[in-house]
Amino acid sequence: MIKISFCIVNLNAKKVLKECLNSIKNSIKDEEYEIIITDNNSTDGSQKMINTFKKKICIIQNNRNEGYTSALNKGIIKSTGKYIIVLNPDTILENMSITNLISSLKKNSAIGIVGPKVINEDGTFQKSCRRGLAKPKAVFSYFLGLSSKFSNNENFTGYHLNHLDENKTNEVFGVSGSCMAIRREVVNDIGYFDERYFAYQEDSDYCLMAINKGWKVLYNPNVKVLHKGGRGGSNTVPMKAIFEWHRSYYKYYFKHFSKDYSFVFNIFYSLVMLLKLLFSQIFFIIKS
Repeated sequence: MIKISFCIVNLNAKKVLKECLNSIKNSIKDEEYEIIITDNNSTDGSQKMINTFKKKICIIQNNRNEGYTSALNKGIIKSTGKYIIVLNPDTILENMSITNLISSLKKNSAIGIVGPKVINEDGTFQKSCRRGLAKPKAVFSYFLGLSSKFSNNENFTGYHLNHLDENKTNEVFGVSGSCMAIRREVVNDIGYFDERYFAYQEDSDYCLMAINKGWKVLYNPNVKVLHKGGRGGSNTVPMKAIFEWHRSYYKYYFKHFSKDYSFVFNIFYSLVMLLKLLFSQIFFIIKS
């Protein structure tokens, strides 16, 4: 019986994907596992590279870039494991990391999703691996840099929870989709990721959906995963990535929080996101 299903979405990430796949074997102990890769029409020879692996890998080949969320769901639907590991192709797993991550789920049946401490290549902490609720106050504090400047003030750290010790286990509102372990029962309970998100915020949205159904989401810093970031994937379509990043925040807000605010504030929030999108795209063009 398959115990663990690794679900990976790939888009022109051949080099880092190879490193990721090489790290999987030592990330688990003796569990039976499968690897399912949904490829969004890569043109860098990714499929040829995948076929060189001794471990048989299931490849779902899209004939166009269908977006991250849709591609991820295809992998999850195909999976058969008791535990689902959502994994980015630009991650490298430490020895026994997945076994240790899943042990958190085994110890407490109320925990539906668990994420590790994610680190950058230089060893620094990747703040997005541990999240609070992305309500307007938290989001604006994050955008304006207040959460970093006043990292110990809970009034400004609602998004990345900067005030919490990064080395302590905490129940949180969201973990990063770069690496997250999901109990099969959660998928049976709440369904798949919301495909209205082309990419970005789909992980926060899924965690919140789980919480709203009574599941707990855990951040476990005793498990570490390296996330290189910016390799392949969205980095190959930067303008599209900028647009979808901003649109995801807009969709997340209107799905979960807009009903708690006035019509006027909702218009204001929409204008702020639109202006930030335009500024980001102009800045990218100038920088390029």
